[in-house]
Amino acid sequence: MRFGLLYEHQLPRPWTDDSEHRLFKDALAQVELADRLGIDYIWEVEHHFLEEYAHSSAPEVFLAACAARTKRIRIGHGVVLAPPGYNHPARVAERIATLDLVSDGRADWGTGESASRVELEGFGIDPAEKKAMWAEAVGQTADMMAMSPYPGFQGKYFSMPVRNIVPKPLQKPHPPLWVACSRRETIHAAARAGIGALTFAFVDPAEAGKWAHEYYEIIRSEQCVPIGHAVNANVAMVTGFSCHEDREEARRRGAEGFQFFGYSLGHYYVYGHHQPGVTDVWQRFEGAKDKLPAVGQGSGIGTPAELTEHLRSYQDAGVDQVVFIQQGGRNRHEHICDSLELFAAKVMPILKADQVARDTKKQAELAPFITAALARKKRAAPVDPVAVPVVSAYGRTIVQENQAAEGPTHHIAADITVMMDDPAEKKQEAAE
Repeated sequence: MRFGLLYEHQLPRPWTDDSEHRLFKDALAQVELADRLGIDYIWEVEHHFLEEYAHSSAPEVFLAACAARTKRIRIGHGVVLAPPGYNHPARVAERIATLDLVSDGRADWGTGESASRVELEGFGIDPAEKKAMWAEAVGQTADMMAMSPYPGFQGKYFSMPVRNIVPKPLQKPHPPLWVACSRRETIHAAARAGIGALTFAFVDPAEAGKWAHEYYEIIRSEQCVPIGHAVNANVAMVTGFSCHEDREEARRRGAEGFQFFGYSLGHYYVYGHHQPGVTDVWQRFEGAKDKLPAVGQGSGIGTPAELTEHLRSYQDAGVDQVVFIQQGGRNRHEHICDSLELFAAKVMPILKADQVARDTKKQAELAPFITAALARKKRAAPVDPVAVPVVSAYGRTIVQENQAAEGPTHHIAADITVMMDDPAEKKQEAAE
């Protein structure tokens, strides 16, 4: 089994001038520790305007900083918001490829639609169209990373001409592709698209087993038609996390943060009435805390022995990765680090003991089904080089007005020679 850490960058009020700076520096330190301990993945969400719940509006910046500070942990967007109103598909392709290069091929590309009214209406995105926007954008972004040149596209939600999107990722044809899932139906959709299911629904192992079984049944069936250029058959599920030798201390350190995570999630997605810059979500949470259910039962909060038993049940159910929410509410940095160290020392070795054998068996069993799925994919036709449109430069737009119209000149007075016509073209014309 593999393990990951999920960052929303939660920051309950009240805030000080250095609150966000300290939040990000602590998160980077935790990622460095996780890398040294052998944790497999770091995931960061993309959210906008969700005060207190998620201060992670530029995950590509944070993840690049993670890549620079680590050696082996995989660097996961969990997730990039795909509707073009949030991110133009070409910009997503460029950013994912660049992250893959600077991380030496450790990037994972999670995708999603977004669901909160605060975000969707903030970017003018119609909730009724977001699923179709996701499908159009993700398929085209995959083409942009895999094709040279990208043949262009005329779609409902975005269009662009033939261009060669650079750089290209180190992982070919593109980094592993995932989609955020919160319901059983979206897990089925992930399998039909041949991509990993990043499951943000908090379900027990028995239910998780049903979801994983149905996911892999679809992967093996003719329903699986990849949206990308490779199949990433994996199921990841999210849980809370706090590990301590004393059961009650583990709960004391982690329970409130996980409660706040759930309450603030409900505030933005289910029942909340939010005034941007005004509503104090933490204050509302404190008023509701005595009515919230206790946490710690059926989660990653407990002793090493409890976590081992709990996580083994997910492993036996067919879940490939468990992703921990360890930074929630006001959970303390030092407690998070202590939990990670204890988990890595006493739990992780047990659950990773047969990982290579499991991986080998899984890959062998799925190989023919993945080959068949890729054969079903409808691929964009490559562009004949002769048919690629010529894009002529605008002309003198980069040259100062008082510079010569013929012969060599200079670019903004720097020592960079800029010719007013192409010597290679003139040489060819003379030869003809």
